[in-house]
Amino acid sequence: MHTIILQRRQKVLFFSLLSFFFLQSCYSFTGSSLSPETKTIQIKDFPNNAALMNPNLAQQFSTDIQNRFLQRTTLKGAVENPDILIEGEITDYSITPTTISTAVNAPGGNIQAAQNKLTITVKVHYENKIEPDKSFDRTYSDEAVFSSDLDINAIEASQVKVVNERIINKIFNDIVANW
Repeated sequence: MHTIILQRRQKVLFFSLLSFFFLQSCYSFTGSSLSPETKTIQIKDFPNNAALMNPNLAQQFSTDIQNRFLQRTTLKGAVENPDILIEGEITDYSITPTTISTAVNAPGGNIQAAQNKLTITVKVHYENKIEPDKSFDRTYSDEAVFSSDLDINAIEASQVKVVNERIINKIFNDIVANW
């Protein structure tokens, strides 16, 4: 009896794996809308031309966007005559105070919780030589809100990383996923 149950389980497992591999060969999980003829990409450095200067922002953004495209696509980096060219600049970097919550009664008077907002704006030029109608010039912006009680010097790097990631996701999706 035990042998019959074991044989049935093996058959079910075998057919399950066979079905999985068959279905996987029928569907691509990449979701890329890039033409199969598109093979190379060049991503130029994004200079920081914002009025408020973060000394690490340009290098961090440039490295992160290059890594995203080279790691999550089959595109190869090119120095000359790429199929895809991505370039641009950081046009705004700002940290502004905002007050979002309402007053709270406390000993000695009312207290309001204040927050700061980090905003980064990036202008992007995308040129697709294989499919020129997909080329564009767009501006991307995103922000992160955090408590003003926190030391900006201690959390700025992590907040910049969060905002960069969001902007790069938008750029990547517009180019590769065509969402």
